[in-house]
Amino acid sequence: MNKVISKLTRSAAGSAIIISLLSAFAAVDASAQYRDDKLLNRPHADNRAWHLGFSVGMHTEGLNLTNNGILTDGDNRQWYAEQPSYAPGFCINGLIDFRLNDFFSVRLSPGLWFGSRTVTFYNALPGPHEGVTESVDIKSTYIVVPVDLKYAARRWRNLRPYIVGGIMPAFDVGKKPDMDILTLKSTDCYLTVGFGCDFYLPFFKLIPEVKFCFGLSNILQTDRPTLADQPSLIAFTNSLKKVTSNMVVVSFYFE
Repeated sequence: MNKVISKLTRSAAGSAIIISLLSAFAAVDASAQYRDDKLLNRPHADNRAWHLGFSVGMHTEGLNLTNNGILTDGDNRQWYAEQPSYAPGFCINGLIDFRLNDFFSVRLSPGLWFGSRTVTFYNALPGPHEGVTESVDIKSTYIVVPVDLKYAARRWRNLRPYIVGGIMPAFDVGKKPDMDILTLKSTDCYLTVGFGCDFYLPFFKLIPEVKFCFGLSNILQTDRPTLADQPSLIAFTNSLKKVTSNMVVVSFYFE
């Protein structure tokens, strides 16, 4: 009987030791998990149905110019157009982000973009006017309404990379009177793709993003009745077959 009691006692003691060790490991694990949670900034920020923000950034505006090589009537000139340089512009956007699920969201980010593009025409035909150039500086003030689908990877600590794509209607509200040697249409629509990363800070999210915008329509303004009696100016428009726009945008979102 004493042997049985001793055996049960040893078994109980062993079980108690095992239970104690398991409890200790569980406590350590819980403590570590607690510390990891404490390291997460804004751990529930992505669980809201929608949230607001804004962005500031810079962009460059480019033009894809398709020349047709037409000769100017009554003149020994053949104008070819190119964009010799790119100037930085400034942009500011609002942001409304609608959560679809753990990985996808829809973003609406209307904004105001300021920029300019310089186009230079040069005469490529040999003769007395060879090498003659004419330039025009086209300034723009765009109201843009980007609509994007955002796919974000799983969050790792305080980082979450993502890709984004969508469309962006644009309206130039700063267009000057139709008196330049080249005029572009006031409306355009872009296909946009980009990438970025959410940085979770203690009080907000900082989101740097790079986006590429590709114009979908021909924005060359060919109907120019104000230049009907100025053939020397309309010749520059006539030398082009098609003009499309593109942009590269670097933005910093704050959510």
